Amino acid sequence: MTTPPALLIAGHGTRDDAGAEAFRDFVRELGRRHPGLPVAGGFIELSPPPLGEAVTELVEQGVRRFAAVPLMLVSAGHAKGDIPAALAREKERHPGISYTYGRPLGPHPALLSVLERRLDEVLGGTDRSEVTVLLVGRGSTDPDANAEVHKAARLLWEGRGYAGVETAFVSLAAPDVPSGLDRCTALGARRIVVLPYFLFTGILPDRVRRQTEEWAAAHPAADVRSADVIGPEPELLDLVMERYEEAVKGDLRMNCDSCVYRIALPGFEDKVGLPQQPHFHPDDDDDHHHGHGHHHHGGHSHSHAH
Repeated sequence: MTTPPALLIAGHGTRDDAGAEAFRDFVRELGRRHPGLPVAGGFIELSPPPLGEAVTELVEQGVRRFAAVPLMLVSAGHAKGDIPAALAREKERHPGISYTYGRPLGPHPALLSVLERRLDEVLGGTDRSEVTVLLVGRGSTDPDANAEVHKAARLLWEGRGYAGVETAFVSLAAPDVPSGLDRCTALGARRIVVLPYFLFTGILPDRVRRQTEEWAAAHPAADVRSADVIGPEPELLDLVMERYEEAVKGDLRMNCDSCVYRIALPGFEDKVGLPQQPHFHPDDDDDHHHGHGHHHHGGHSHSHAH
């Protein structure tokens, strides 16, 4: 029986001691939940232990193969560049080790349900149709990373009954938190809940809460509340293991996490498992299939191969 590859957790790093400790606690809890699986975690920057130290810890336990999972919601510069570069350095430093690299965590349905719970905690019994959510991401210079936060917001909106889910960012991208709150108000929002799209406590989530409080103080007529970060929930522990399994099996898929044909999303449960056929759009240039006698050029059909 070959030993399973170890699990290496890669974190952003934070200047916030409580945030760094939350990460270290999370890594320890993963190790406790999976006895027999060597688990270690480290940071790219700002807080100890560095990722290299975590790799050394595994190598000293006799580990030759590991799967690295970025403990990050979106794939920005860290997940796309810094972690692969750090792992490549470790491979040179420890000849003979091999590793696979997993996907970032969001926007997985399990995380969406934790976010929904965070909103429920703040709303109590308030009618969701009166509530506009402002999902606040970290923010990046990478448009793809920012788009992932919008994707999470859209998935949170679909089928859950909120009046709307808007998006803002705490750094590097517009709109910032006050502008995001202004936008909600301009859209006629009666009640706003600011929901931090962050795994653990830290300087940036604290800033989101503070900016929300400052905006609320300047807009006394608005009903604005702050929800909590995701936190070390069972769903998050399970999701990291799901990413580990994918990386070990080499099963790195496209956006199947949030695909209505694979996952029961609220309001779309009947689509799960439906066979995928090529389908034609009304404006496709495809008269002989439909006999609607007008021509459109540049028509196309999609097939969803799952």
